[in-house]
Amino acid sequence: MITCNTLQNNTYLNTKLAAFYANCGQMTEAQFIFGHIVLKNSFLWNFMIRGFACNGYSLESIVLYREMMSFGQKPNNFTYPFVLMACGNMVLVEMGRRVHCETVVCGLDSNVFVGNSLLAMYAKFKDVEMMRIVFDRMPVRDLTSWNTMISGYVKNGEPGEALLVFGTMGKAGIIADCTTLLGILSACAALAALKEGEAVHSNAIQKNLVKANNFLSNSLIEMYCSCNSMVIAKRLFEELTWKDTVAWNSLISGYARNGNSFESLRYFCRMLVEGVLPDKVTFVIVLGACGLITALQFGLSVHSCIVTKGFDTNAMVGTALMDMYSKCGSLACSSHVFEEMTNKNLVSWSAMITGYGLHGKGREAVSVFQEMKANGIVLDEGVFTSVLSACSHAGLVNEGKEIFHSMRNVHNIKPVIAHYSCMVDLLGRAGRLDEAYEFVEKMEVKPTSDVWAALLSASRLSRNVELAELSAQKVFELHPKGVGSYVCLSNIYAAEQRWDDVERVRALVRRKGLKKEPGCSFVELDKVVHSFLVGDKSHQQAVEIYAKLKELCKLAVEIYAKLNELCKLVSEAGYKPDTSLVFYDVGEEVKEKMLWDHSERLAIAFALIKSGPGTIIRITKNLRTCGDCHTVTKLISKLTCREIIMRDTHRFHHFRDGYCSCGDYW
Repeated sequence: MITCNTLQNNTYLNTKLAAFYANCGQMTEAQFIFGHIVLKNSFLWNFMIRGFACNGYSLESIVLYREMMSFGQKPNNFTYPFVLMACGNMVLVEMGRRVHCETVVCGLDSNVFVGNSLLAMYAKFKDVEMMRIVFDRMPVRDLTSWNTMISGYVKNGEPGEALLVFGTMGKAGIIADCTTLLGILSACAALAALKEGEAVHSNAIQKNLVKANNFLSNSLIEMYCSCNSMVIAKRLFEELTWKDTVAWNSLISGYARNGNSFESLRYFCRMLVEGVLPDKVTFVIVLGACGLITALQFGLSVHSCIVTKGFDTNAMVGTALMDMYSKCGSLACSSHVFEEMTNKNLVSWSAMITGYGLHGKGREAVSVFQEMKANGIVLDEGVFTSVLSACSHAGLVNEGKEIFHSMRNVHNIKPVIAHYSCMVDLLGRAGRLDEAYEFVEKMEVKPTSDVWAALLSASRLSRNVELAELSAQKVFELHPKGVGSYVCLSNIYAAEQRWDDVERVRALVRRKGLKKEPGCSFVELDKVVHSFLVGDKSHQQAVEIYAKLKELCKLAVEIYAKLNELCKLVSEAGYKPDTSLVFYDVGEEVKEKMLWDHSERLAIAFALIKSGPGTIIRITKNLRTCGDCHTVTKLISKLTCREIIMRDTHRFHHFRDGYCSCGDYW
């Protein structure tokens, strides 16, 4: 038992003991002994400052540093690195700069350890310019200096600069270690720089580092996933002798990010079978994959697993659950999760607003937005994007304009391109095309391809060919590889039967080597997700599907005849497909057949065959659904007494009893 008398009588022993406790991270004991030592030397001050800085007591470290100076003790090259670390950890910019000045006055800024600490501090301050200045002024640089620069650039969103530093490092004859390669792989992943990533992989193999270092193996898997090289990523994963949760997460996330949610969910199931415990990151990834393909039944099972594992109280997982339910068409479940969340953060509120917006419930989205403000939540740019998008989907022009103007006037948030795009979309959808164009002309920032694309889409709705051509030309200049705008302009010409112009645009697409994504729809039955392409006859039940479509077509003719008779709107009975939505110069009969080959109709027919009466049908389409499919789906919902929930790239459509939740405003 250490007594006060013992502490007072043996300064040497007490100094060693306090330093020992500080070195072990036992700062309470170290502080107790330190307080009873009368004659404190620089060795002890440095150990205490270091102990506080390295064990999460940054403020105490800085306070002790100031106290040290007040006692006349001079800081040295063992003091400053940890004081700078503490400043960086707390992002005390002014304090950090002051300490930097003190190192210059003392002549210690040229010390390599102090210099490295300055680099790390400015990286934490996100001041890459000052970080570079310090690096360039360093008379001596070690491997840590180069590694700190590389990781600093990567963490601050400048992976290209990190690669340049790595190249300079090689020319300087510095041999990279595992830390260097980890940083560079992160840069390659951020840039999707496959060639550079492969070079790093080769370097690691030559040094025999891959099998010996699990961190490096996981980083390689992540890099190849980011470069859409899933074959190599999978091979590296399978070669791992020990697959940790990070490795599983990287591969599961890689498949989801690269559009293969099926493989993502398959590997998640395999992960559970092999007894690897998923973490909150795993569940967030898997819930995102479920949302991409409307795998609601699978998502419900994942929710059950989340509750079992005790992650249901985590805000990040809860937000992912909300997002999954919303994207799977179950807005009620999404709202329930939101209401049950005890710790709602900014992202949670924003996700709920987005969910209401996707389902066309703009007024509910605005209501949540107002509730969010009433709860004192500090708003950011993302929340305004969500609520403005919700206003656009619901045609709430006045509300949207008021919220947009409040950004700067009330909340002191400067609108960015995403907000301008939402406003153009809002005005355009509402038929205020001239106002939308005037809005673009008066923008405070230069319009991007997204803004012009929104105006192009609005021009299509209003069939304004002249403005469509102007908008399309702007998009072509700013985003020449985006095939969507070429397709949109081609469709506008086709609707006007300007077939020469249609062929001209399509020839331009072929010349540029661009390809339009084929229409694909997903439907989940018994936790199995089925996919259908346009005109798809590859499904094992294709004969039944097409027979069902033929049956539905006949029923559609009958219901339209009845509707026409009752409403006396037209004299000719029978279903009239809107063949103006087929943008090919072919005969009417061929156009009608092409409409019935659309992927969402195939998915609906399959669901009708394979599910019982009253079962809700949930469809996800990778493109915007066409007007004729929208009309037909309304009829199918009435004829079959089914609710059909369809999600396309723009929004959700809830079809019930011959009506759609969008009110034909989409």
